[in-house]
Amino acid sequence: MTPLLQTYRNPDKSKWAALCARPDFQSVEISRSVQEIITSVHTTGDRALLELTTKHDGVTLEKLRVSDADLNNATLPEDLLAAIDRAARNIKNFHTSQTRQEEVVETMPGVRCWRKSVPLESVGLYIPGGTAPLFSTVLMLGIPAQLAGCKKIILCTPPMTDGHVHPAILYAAKLVGVTEVFKIGGAQAIAAMAYGTASVPAVDKIFGPGNRYVTEAKLQVQRDTVAIDMPAGPSEVLVYTDHTSRPDFAAADLLAQAEHGIDSQVMLVSIDEEKLAQTATEVKEQLTDLPRREIATKSLENSKAIFFTDKEEAIAFMNFYAAEHLILLADDCESISSKIFNAGSIFLGHYSPESVGDYASGTNHTLPTGGWAKSYSGVSLDSFVKKITYQQLSQDGLAAIAPVVEIMAENEQLIGHQRAVTIRRQKS
Repeated sequence: MTPLLQTYRNPDKSKWAALCARPDFQSVEISRSVQEIITSVHTTGDRALLELTTKHDGVTLEKLRVSDADLNNATLPEDLLAAIDRAARNIKNFHTSQTRQEEVVETMPGVRCWRKSVPLESVGLYIPGGTAPLFSTVLMLGIPAQLAGCKKIILCTPPMTDGHVHPAILYAAKLVGVTEVFKIGGAQAIAAMAYGTASVPAVDKIFGPGNRYVTEAKLQVQRDTVAIDMPAGPSEVLVYTDHTSRPDFAAADLLAQAEHGIDSQVMLVSIDEEKLAQTATEVKEQLTDLPRREIATKSLENSKAIFFTDKEEAIAFMNFYAAEHLILLADDCESISSKIFNAGSIFLGHYSPESVGDYASGTNHTLPTGGWAKSYSGVSLDSFVKKITYQQLSQDGLAAIAPVVEIMAENEQLIGHQRAVTIRRQKS
């Protein structure tokens, strides 16, 4: 059976950049198309949103906003309700632990400094709903927003073919305190939340993953008016294996990510050549009865299996790749993880599949992709607050620090800065 994964053996470091290249999703055509959508929404508002929904989602709507009745009365099977509620509690428990009361620091006698977290007033959540309604993302974004104390939490998601929003998305939205839900998808949803329309309020920061058009739209509006959580594009995973790994576990983890979308990427890195080959074969076998096998098969075209003789070289490659999700299927996973400094989220050991992080362990699944894990963290409680610093000086404190400020300001030739201190010291 011919494996689907392209296989490489001890690639030279000069080849790593090419091996780590993600699927191209920032083409000139996409950039231009997104700019046209943003301009249309910015200039004609709701009319453009309704027209774009008809064009891209095949649904003709009269109103963009989900009614309060629909939001409040979403019904789901009891087992799904229980699962969402359990996941929500775990996510809340984990994010609540991120609350910190920062101390007041007296940097010198009479000079007190401190910092305070202040919630963003309004945030917009984008929830993909194209090939799958990601109600789990509502929990991941809505719960920390709610805990942070954001006053306005709006949500945009594409409508289903019947013009409604999936009830699981609505239930989760109600559960986490979303104030308004809108049936808008794609780049047009990002534009609506960035600039506002007659129906959709503008927000201070936009959160949420999406396809290449959504990611490009977030990057474009960020340059103009609104903050974004991170460049979160197509999803990805890197699975590490050795002689202690089970090929069926590794293959299942790879396919779990590959089924996200055709532009997702999965990477297999192993220091056991036999296990690598077995895993690649297992991928093909498990793919045969995967319901989303057509999507997964396309995704595997972007994916690779890489063997390294040397473990340290494999670790260096994993840091170079900077995976959104990193799964360490090895008995010495904790030792390996201590050497990893570029990853969105790490899954340790044989019984920690990435799926648990996607849904219910408690950690956030909105993570940096495309190598951005080298400089970005995943979404957390901090993502929904601003940090304001404060300082308060007594008269004696100002007198003590004044000579330092005066000499520094004088040497930077900012005499106004100097005088603001001197006048207080001389006239007190």
